[in-house]
Amino acid sequence: MTGKRIRVMLVDDHAVVREGYRRLLERRPDMDVIAEAHDGAGAYLAYGTAVPDVVIMDISMPGRGGIDAIRQIRQVDPSARILVFSVHSAVSYALQAIRAGARGYITKSSASELLIDAVRSVFNNKLTLCGEIAHLLAASRLEDQHPPIDQLSPREFEILRMILDSRHTEEIASDLSLSPKTVANYHYAIKSKLGVSSDVELVYHCIRCGLIDPFSAIGPD
Repeated sequence: MTGKRIRVMLVDDHAVVREGYRRLLERRPDMDVIAEAHDGAGAYLAYGTAVPDVVIMDISMPGRGGIDAIRQIRQVDPSARILVFSVHSAVSYALQAIRAGARGYITKSSASELLIDAVRSVFNNKLTLCGEIAHLLAASRLEDQHPPIDQLSPREFEILRMILDSRHTEEIASDLSLSPKTVANYHYAIKSKLGVSSDVELVYHCIRCGLIDPFSAIGPD
């Protein structure tokens, strides 16, 4: 533990969840929660105002999601230290978050003390992964796995996540400050990279990759 108090920003779309994080963190003598945001766009704005030492970032949020927010924050501050705390345990989410600039990734099924330790580790600029994600990453490297889903850029992956969340092209364009034509071009490029020709095939591909629950709602083709 360092002598400096760690100034933390919380980013999660659930107010009750953020309150739980706040109470957990502020019980520690070396941590203060100085800012909160409920989506990626709010996180970008709040970061510029608060300039926290560590950001705890969710991935799946309304509007601009966590991966795109990480990318955007790191563009304006390459030294930003961001820890992803997500329900998603698929290794592709972790890879994309790290590519976007996150310094840590732990799942919400992790013990509360692991979150505390991860905040301190990311504050010290150490790459930090929970055991579950570290094991999956190690296994994929040993097996020399390079699935097409992991060849997507962070921006492509974020748009894919929004498509899987049944967002329409116009909604995605508005959330990401892009034109509908640009989003449509990304959509086509994503399907091409994954070797699928329709949104139904895209959904089934992502189910096989573990990105979505097979029993979740499937949007129109």
